[in-house]
Amino acid sequence: MDHKSPARTAIQWFPGHMAKARRQMQESLKLVDMVIELRDCRIPRSSRNPMLDELIQNKPRLIILSKKDKGDPQITRQWIEALSGPQTRVLALDLVHDAFVGELTQTAREVMQQKLERMARRGIRPRAIRAMVAGIPNVGKSTMINRLAGKKIAQTADRPGVTRALQWVKLNRDLELLDTPGVLWPKFEEETVGLHLALTGAIRQEILPQEEVADYALRWLSAHCPQKLKERYYLESLAESPWQILSQIAEARHFVNSRGEPDEKRAMETLLAELKNDRLGPISWEQPDE
Repeated sequence: MDHKSPARTAIQWFPGHMAKARRQMQESLKLVDMVIELRDCRIPRSSRNPMLDELIQNKPRLIILSKKDKGDPQITRQWIEALSGPQTRVLALDLVHDAFVGELTQTAREVMQQKLERMARRGIRPRAIRAMVAGIPNVGKSTMINRLAGKKIAQTADRPGVTRALQWVKLNRDLELLDTPGVLWPKFEEETVGLHLALTGAIRQEILPQEEVADYALRWLSAHCPQKLKERYYLESLAESPWQILSQIAEARHFVNSRGEPDEKRAMETLLAELKNDRLGPISWEQPDE
């Protein structure tokens, strides 16, 4: 990071396994009744895959805002209201600690209520609801499926792109899930989308220069929640530029380079790691009225 704001990087890629996943999802949609879409509650707009909207079209949808413990509860409630609709229900969950199996199953039945009633009127014996689980990488799909199943079925890791294949998971008599790989879209049209995905660990660190991510994070935090920065790094006030704030953090943490000067690079790496690990407390990087 130099003393000026870094030039923004255009992000465009489409890994082969993601192109294949899109085709598989498209072919499998005719097998399911509804879609369970996971988004990160801190960035519901940036973690929404526009390609997914195109694929699922009018199928009923249950949106899970995952990692609710990492976002601002008040802003998450606003998102639940903003995203809910006639064919869409929304739940905010901590997929690691919440006991959510009954709530999720019941909400899926509510989403499918009209279809279940039509089947009953036609004398068709009710069967388990078939739901496709979809979302971007590292948003919690595998964690949710393992918790629902009560055992390790899907591979999990705190990094994007672990799930690579489609698989069916029968949970109970009410619900069967089709797990899908995390799919990113070919190009981020807005630069903030890539920055938000980088801050929350949805894309690999190498995709965006860390200087850009840190520059954005510090400008945003200074404007929206400066107190979190002050409290975490014991700062009485915040300097004007991101580079100067990194120098303040380096001095507060006693980070010194080989020349005996504040080590801003180490401060930047520390800041990004601590943001990813929630050391500054719950942060919602997006609001529905923006």
